[in-house]
Amino acid sequence: MVADSSRSDSPRARDTPARTPPAPRTVAELVQAQWGDHRAALKHRQKVLTHHQVAGAAAARAALLGDLLPPGAEPHVAVLLDNVPEFPLWLGAAALAGAAVAGINPTRRGPELARDLTHTDCALLITERAHLPLLAGLDLPLPPERVLIVDDPAYQELLAPYEDARPDDVTGSALRTGPGPRRTPDPTTRMLLYFTSGSTGAPKAALCSQGRLAAAGHSLVGHFDVRRSDVHYLCMPMFHGNAVIAGWAPALAGGAAVALRRRFSASAFLPDVRHYGATYFTYVGRAVQYLLATPPAPDDRDHALRTGFGTEAGAVDAARFAARFGVRLVEGYGSSEGGAALQRTPDTPPGAIGRPAPGDDLAVVDPETGDELPRARLDPAGRLLNGDEAIGELVNRGRSAFEGYWRNPEATAARTRGRSPDGAGAGWYWTGDLFFRDPAGFFHFAGRADDRLRVDSENLAAAMIENILARYAPAAGVAVYAVPDPVAGDQVMAALALPDGPAFDPDDFAAFLAAQPDLGTKMAPRFVRTVAALPVTATNKVHRVALRRAGFRCPDPIWWRPIAPADQRPTGRGPTAPAASTRYRRFTDDDCAALLAAYREHGREHLLDR
Repeated sequence: MVADSSRSDSPRARDTPARTPPAPRTVAELVQAQWGDHRAALKHRQKVLTHHQVAGAAAARAALLGDLLPPGAEPHVAVLLDNVPEFPLWLGAAALAGAAVAGINPTRRGPELARDLTHTDCALLITERAHLPLLAGLDLPLPPERVLIVDDPAYQELLAPYEDARPDDVTGSALRTGPGPRRTPDPTTRMLLYFTSGSTGAPKAALCSQGRLAAAGHSLVGHFDVRRSDVHYLCMPMFHGNAVIAGWAPALAGGAAVALRRRFSASAFLPDVRHYGATYFTYVGRAVQYLLATPPAPDDRDHALRTGFGTEAGAVDAARFAARFGVRLVEGYGSSEGGAALQRTPDTPPGAIGRPAPGDDLAVVDPETGDELPRARLDPAGRLLNGDEAIGELVNRGRSAFEGYWRNPEATAARTRGRSPDGAGAGWYWTGDLFFRDPAGFFHFAGRADDRLRVDSENLAAAMIENILARYAPAAGVAVYAVPDPVAGDQVMAALALPDGPAFDPDDFAAFLAAQPDLGTKMAPRFVRTVAALPVTATNKVHRVALRRAGFRCPDPIWWRPIAPADQRPTGRGPTAPAASTRYRRFTDDDCAALLAAYREHGREHLLDR
């Protein structure tokens, strides 16, 4: 990369409003429009690429992709990278070529990681040296010559013949069907395959077309008044939809720049924001809490940052963030698959997410019958009084942007079951998320349905964790379920049935977890409840509702891994999280009292009774 000498940092440039062209049809059009624009576009450490250079680099990679793609192969590219410049360059390349990027989660391990690559039919893998140990010993579904290591000299040699490629010359290079002319990507062309977890086990690859991604970027340009002089700070991992859809796409659509952080760091956040002149950032999970945990400083407001956009910050921490840093946080809701969205309006009350986006017919319904549930009753302090009758699953009964899952018709059908009231039209979109709706019509998030968990912004399936814990020999049965995190999302809790064997050995259990090659970094239980037998329903199914409602407030022995706030480590999709001890110890009454105080402080105590 080369330093950019043409950027303008004048006050006038900073106030330049965004372009207002018609809505783009494809992401390829947006990449093509960068050609000839010599303003700063991509910043990483001390290096800068202009929009023109980004478009040229994307074109070179699109041409390479077109030549490496085997005849008849799906035009899918797996990207196993941290937030380094090659990630957005390959997004641009895929858009031009008519290919799709599958973001690969580096917290996945062993056969589960290989499964992700195989399931998405990727013909090319883009990675870096830091992630090669993850691939060691795996039965990869593609040959070594189609594994490109971006920080290896051989990679630059491979790209060299394509350095003069122009965007218009390579558009559709992955869509060749024969010797005739290439097809141009259209709004229906696949652009992203990003993994999301459900209750059935293995993650599913949700589809996102060029048209949907371009429209999302264009919409956010208007919603946040994105300006050509803006800089979007991407500190959330780009294999997740948050960074790409809510960060990269609106920057591309609005002619703004992006600045990359390899992995989130709370201590480096403000120095980065100042260095890059960042004006906007996205967040997920507990990122806001980690930023608030840094020591206050007199210059906390000495920056150009205007807005943060994300999920799970919570009203309390959003207010604290605004008071300390002078930055407005906008909480939003959008299902990963694009099936439903809520938008915050100026009159949205504290604790609520917002109202439906235009065109969405959202409702909170009984998951079994599909009947719409009564509105919530709230006391003067905003506490929910009728959760039993008001909390249900959020559905979109109108037309949704959901485009299905890759090679998983069963999961796609389960997501879109039901019909519109008159019996016509497409099926409803079921989010799998629990909500309630207040008397004024605002929607409030209430958790994840059934055995879905969200830990540090990572969606997990209880069934997958149970399959791993079932290998623990002393346990006759295992149940995994979510307990709410005191700040955002969930924590993993497991019940182990130990009927006749020795007492629970916490060190032995921790050693067992450390030895499991497919146990992701977010999957290890925070709480372990030991029981003589798992509770069951009348139909002999594990009574998960009873386990979830009891949580850590139960008469049985509880063991846990306490969080050590001063110790931080990288954790994949979400931000750097306070580390939990790898050893388990008994959960005491004092531990319980301190934990309940944390729930009250963040206004989440009511979630313990859901």
